Amino acid sequence: MASNVQNDNGQSDGREVRFELARAEHVDIVLGMMRGLEDADPEPRPFDEASRRAIFDRFVRDSTYGKAWLIVCDEKCVGYVVLTVSFSFEYRGYDAFIDELYIAKEYRRRGIGRLAMEFVEVAAAELGVNAIHLEVTHGNDPAIGLYQRVGYVGNQRHLMTKWLTK
Repeated sequence: MASNVQNDNGQSDGREVRFELARAEHVDIVLGMMRGLEDADPEPRPFDEASRRAIFDRFVRDSTYGKAWLIVCDEKCVGYVVLTVSFSFEYRGYDAFIDELYIAKEYRRRGIGRLAMEFVEVAAAELGVNAIHLEVTHGNDPAIGLYQRVGYVGNQRHLMTKWLTK
């Protein structure tokens, strides 16, 4: 699937965006962007490259976990998106998380995030997913605005986490 990027006025600027299924050989590209995503987090954790490398390799080799895609604009990798799949009685079967969405700073606010969200929704539906969840840092208004514009709504629940490993 290829789509066009928009300029600040909402007009196509002629650049094309496509989504390429991530493979094990993309690990160095994705790790660089993962580091950028982690650095932007207001609650950053130490970036363990060896661990992330092993997790990425495991993830892309077993599609039961979900899928990851590179976001390519004019033949340059400008981001990535990861969809993880799980099973829920409440959501009547498969549900999924957009676990990570990263777009390089110089490519933000051009419609690429919206295209990525639309792409992931189609891919998730093809996997039989009934609902997609995501988490976003409080105060990340540009991301929250994007997610609301494409139909995501908040709820009265808190995402709570307990690490079982350190």
